[in-house]
Amino acid sequence: MLRLKDPQLTLWDALLPSDLVQLNPELARVDELLEDDKFMTPFISRFEARLGRPTIPMETYLRLMYLKYRYGLGYEVLVQEVNDSIKWRRFCRIPLTQKVPHATTLIKLTKRCGPGVVEELNKALVQKAREEKIIRGRKLQVDTTVVEANIHHPTDAGLLVDGVRVITRTVKKIQEAGIAIAGAFHNRQRSIKKRIYAINKVLKRRSNEAYQEVREITGTILKTTRKVITEAASIVREAKDTLQQQGDQIKGKIHALVQTLEKTISRTEKIVTQTAAVQEGNLHLPDRVVSIFDTEARPIKKGKANAPVEFGYKVLLQEVEHKIIIGYKVLQGNPADDTLLLGAIEDHIKTFNHPPRALAADRGFGGSGNESGCHQLGVKQVSLPGKGKISKARKAYQSQSWFKRLQRWRAGGEATISLLKRKYGLRRSLSRGYEGTTTWVGYGILTYNLHRLATMV
Repeated sequence: MLRLKDPQLTLWDALLPSDLVQLNPELARVDELLEDDKFMTPFISRFEARLGRPTIPMETYLRLMYLKYRYGLGYEVLVQEVNDSIKWRRFCRIPLTQKVPHATTLIKLTKRCGPGVVEELNKALVQKAREEKIIRGRKLQVDTTVVEANIHHPTDAGLLVDGVRVITRTVKKIQEAGIAIAGAFHNRQRSIKKRIYAINKVLKRRSNEAYQEVREITGTILKTTRKVITEAASIVREAKDTLQQQGDQIKGKIHALVQTLEKTISRTEKIVTQTAAVQEGNLHLPDRVVSIFDTEARPIKKGKANAPVEFGYKVLLQEVEHKIIIGYKVLQGNPADDTLLLGAIEDHIKTFNHPPRALAADRGFGGSGNESGCHQLGVKQVSLPGKGKISKARKAYQSQSWFKRLQRWRAGGEATISLLKRKYGLRRSLSRGYEGTTTWVGYGILTYNLHRLATMV
């Protein structure tokens, strides 16, 4: 059952000295911004208003998520810090006589809301900034960055080891749950671990012969992984037969374990297929799996000297005046930047009901037809540096004062991205999958915008 607010204060809250409960200017302004009822609207359509167990008040949940991303706290640490701070309790609207919501409650609520709620919350905040005439949408800059997935650096052997480890662990849990399984399953983790140690020793030589030895050892691990998959598949078949026979007598946890094992086998089979292709010399795999835990993460090249390849998700950011981010989009795969520009302008028009007067972006967005397309959408000044070697006429065009001024403003957007990565969690997403990463990015940007608006006034 949905609860939006909990307006009742206790006697103890009323008796506290004002110095103990007075919020600092930032939290007081954020509290004022979040008081608007439009921030409660996204939750209404996703919860039953009359049936079920009452949720924690949504105003409390929203303020807790702000503190989490503002200070980079985990859920457990967040609960402890709010529990120990009278001011944070007052900010989150949690009376002294009530317990702070448990960390698992916040995790489940975040998963249930998903990326849709935080996207609507961001739109509501942008709309509020428009109503207060803080932003007018006269200038727009567009850029992309990569949010890393929470995975280790992928190698063929490492991914195979991950698959074997998770399969072995899940089979052991199924056996410990009490299901009678006749088929044998051999734990081959020790032999695979020896092969990994052998690879580490060989790689110290850094020669062509060492590379060939690594491929041979990887081939041995590949054969072992196939044996593990075969035995695990027979375990799944037997477990399904047992579940079908015993029916309601089996707990739901065992059903979940069997589904997890089946999913892990499927993912490991994909890794086996791509590793076999690499062993045969095919190094160009468009749908390469880079993690068994996050199969939607992609290898992305952004041309960075310190990180030639990043593993995660590409994010498109749209920034207007006062460094407010009015839109974001977590992309699947690695689309070229120049294919994203016109769509970003169309989103800007939907938000402000008019095109930006000026647009700035880096060289990656300067594809053929993008500049003329921007003018057709109503943008008067388009600052897009040309790709490759430019003509004298183009060089003179890009030397105009307004063009260079917009490029200097665009350079400031790099600082915004750096701040988002350092302070608001966009360096690495601790949530898995495309939906989890989209939710993570959404709350990071919501927190950034709230803090930005709170410190402007």
